[in-house]
Amino acid sequence: MGRIDKGAKCGISGCSREAVRSLSADKVKAAGLKVGSTEKRAYLCKEHYKEFKKKTKKDKKLEKWRYSA
Repeated sequence: MGRIDKGAKCGISGCSREAVRSLSADKVKAAGLKVGSTEKRAYLCKEHYKEFKKKTKKDKKLEKWRYSA
C-alpha cells in the first residue's frame, strides 16, 4: 500500500486535492510547476498531472525522435 492509497494530498503549492500520481520532484519542477515540499517525490492531483503532461509533451516527442532510428 503506497502513499497515494493512504490518501496523500497534491504537493503543488496551494492545492489540497487527493493525489493520483507520484512523479520525480525534479521532473515536476523542470516542467514549471511549483512543488511545495522538498521531498524526492511529487504527488499530483488529476488536474495538475494533466497540466504536467501538457507541458512535457514536446520534450517527450523530441526524446522519442532522438532515439528512434
